[in-house]
Amino acid sequence: MTPPVPHPAPQGPPSGDGSHSPTRRGVAIQRLTFADMPQVLAIERRSYRAPWSLAMFVLETAKPGGLCVVARGFGAGQTGTAPALLGYAIVSRYDDAFHVMNVCVDPNRRREGIARALLEHVIDRAGGDDARLTLEVRPSNRGARALYDELGFLSVGTRRRYYRDDGEDALIMWRTPATLQGRVDDVPGAEEVTGPGSRGPVPPDVRGDHGGLR
Repeated sequence: MTPPVPHPAPQGPPSGDGSHSPTRRGVAIQRLTFADMPQVLAIERRSYRAPWSLAMFVLETAKPGGLCVVARGFGAGQTGTAPALLGYAIVSRYDDAFHVMNVCVDPNRRREGIARALLEHVIDRAGGDDARLTLEVRPSNRGARALYDELGFLSVGTRRRYYRDDGEDALIMWRTPATLQGRVDDVPGAEEVTGPGSRGPVPPDVRGDHGGLR
């Protein structure tokens, strides 16, 4: 197991509606390992109507250049002998961009800033403000969209009926040096995005039911 990478948690009361309150002390971000798969699958199946299979997780984790990480809980209040797995992020590398495929937090540990901690870690490891990241998100997932907005992602297109479980569209979001300044000139294919119905600038081999915080 790789040594824990502490993610500093600011102190103070939750902000706003509490949907992105500070991560509790004792949370660390680490590389996802195959030994984590049982806990990852358990969280995935409790969270989604159309959960990923073990084969999907193995496939994405095995891809070179990706950033697949988990959030673990350490310290007071922990039960058992091993750190609790609180959430995970599956991020694949496509050419010069990273695709955020799946971000999920244990239903019992949401609204503690864990998803934010996972994404901030990924952004930092991908290159910070020089990084290029993309993802899909449901229009109805207002909490996830607000978090992505705060982290500098910009909506640039729509994929019709992207999610297989209910046929909901997906918003395509990018975070690049240009989108951090409100522009899209460094987003591939963005000049072809004309509104709803566009496939948008996303990697061509993406399967439905992927895409950030679903």
